[in-house]
Amino acid sequence: MPTPGTSMATPTPESPEEKPSSSRMLESPDVILVGSGIMSATLAVMLARLDPTLRIQVLEASPGLAREASDGWNNSGTGHAGVCELSYTPERDALGRVPIGRALRIFEQFEHSRQFWGGLVAEGILEAADGFIHPVPHLCFVRGDHDVDFLRARHEAMRGHHFFRGMRLTTDPGEIAAWAPLVMEGRAPGPVAATRGEGTEIDYGRLARGLCGWLSRQGSCGVASGRQVTRLRRGPRGWRVSSRCAATGEECEQTARFVFVGAGGGSLPLLQSAGLPEAAGLGGFPIGGQWLVCDDPDLCARHEAKVYGATPPSSPSLGAGHLDLRRMGGRRHLLFGPFASWTTRFLRHTGGWTDLPASIRPGNLPALLRTAVRNRHLVRYLVSQGLQGMESRLAALREFFPAARAGQWRLVEAGIRVQAIQRADRGALHFDTEVLSSADRSVAALLGASPGASVSVNIALEVVRSCLPHLLSAPGGAERMRRLLPTFDQDLSLPVNADLFERTSREAGERLGLSPRP
Repeated sequence: MPTPGTSMATPTPESPEEKPSSSRMLESPDVILVGSGIMSATLAVMLARLDPTLRIQVLEASPGLAREASDGWNNSGTGHAGVCELSYTPERDALGRVPIGRALRIFEQFEHSRQFWGGLVAEGILEAADGFIHPVPHLCFVRGDHDVDFLRARHEAMRGHHFFRGMRLTTDPGEIAAWAPLVMEGRAPGPVAATRGEGTEIDYGRLARGLCGWLSRQGSCGVASGRQVTRLRRGPRGWRVSSRCAATGEECEQTARFVFVGAGGGSLPLLQSAGLPEAAGLGGFPIGGQWLVCDDPDLCARHEAKVYGATPPSSPSLGAGHLDLRRMGGRRHLLFGPFASWTTRFLRHTGGWTDLPASIRPGNLPALLRTAVRNRHLVRYLVSQGLQGMESRLAALREFFPAARAGQWRLVEAGIRVQAIQRADRGALHFDTEVLSSADRSVAALLGASPGASVSVNIALEVVRSCLPHLLSAPGGAERMRRLLPTFDQDLSLPVNADLFERTSREAGERLGLSPRP
């Protein structure tokens, strides 16, 4: 057993099929995607299915594929659908009602992901779904009269909508103990409440590697790992993309009509090199992550849930703490966190300590300083998180699992998220996911982190609609998209579409091997 508090690298070996790699470079690609994570992999497969004649190149800086934010150890692994995340339903309005608009939007976007993945499994593009997705209950758990009242109001607002019809609420400690035994074990008496809905746990890294594996077998697609993209420049025939081979140092330049930058924290330097007016003044602030991890088989067998709590007042909206069941590398683990950590790197594996200072420009320095002043609480929070010891982290864990023992938990480094900072925000921070694109729609980039991977399919759809609309308007284009996403042009949240939602959700769940929603 490692010494408690020791920071470790990913502890679980990967099976060979989880590590597809390639070095195939296309001479004249139509589309280049930077990064092999879930965002780029999803968009690449969508484009290849919409137009099989497109020549598509994926470039990845790491030797392996999807090893940064998409990797299982670098994110929460939650199928974010607004069920358990209290941050998606803000405090009550003047009439005492809980607004659920954002939760509805994220739920529908995740339904797009389920439809897309289910269709790919049915077509044999992805192997058996149980390699990357598993059913697991999603719970909200709160303590104290104020939070119990809020959770009751939240449940009342959500259960009337067909998306959340099966969500259950209880204030009975015994019933909560049946749902999540560890949460109630050793807990002092007091007001508690929990909601429970059906949800999923997803290994986004394995999913992305599966998508890239299919792409690498297509004659019109090339996937190259160990290729660091160093610069984007406009040329007479499109975007000139320069890359360097990590193993040999060989330089290469390709030209493409459309470029998607899905390189996580590595996106900012590339956007700066492109000289896009839309990226003028764009800055980034990296925030590292850490998990407490338990591998004890007996303890892991007793927790079959993802349990999210309320966001503490001292913590900004970086995500509430949660106690999660995770399945990675064929083993069960318990993860608690995330804890923030200070870093100047933009990427965990291919970044360096100079990433942040090298990104500072005269154009983005005022926005960075204004954001730091306006978000002093965030700076204090990050400093306190970085300085805390193992006992402090264990104390946070015991808010969820009162009987937690120090010897069963170790500290593991997680992924790095780079918070995008734009001049137009005037110092405000937005923790959403958004797509930045050039005025001529020839280049697009993903910014932000939450809900991130869960809505990757909807983000890919947004990129197609805004940057490559001819793929939908061409003869048969809408029908091809409908085969990928049966409800891409429907609003499933409308009451009139409740039956359509039930049917398509049930079909996607059956294809993915998930239990039907109540």
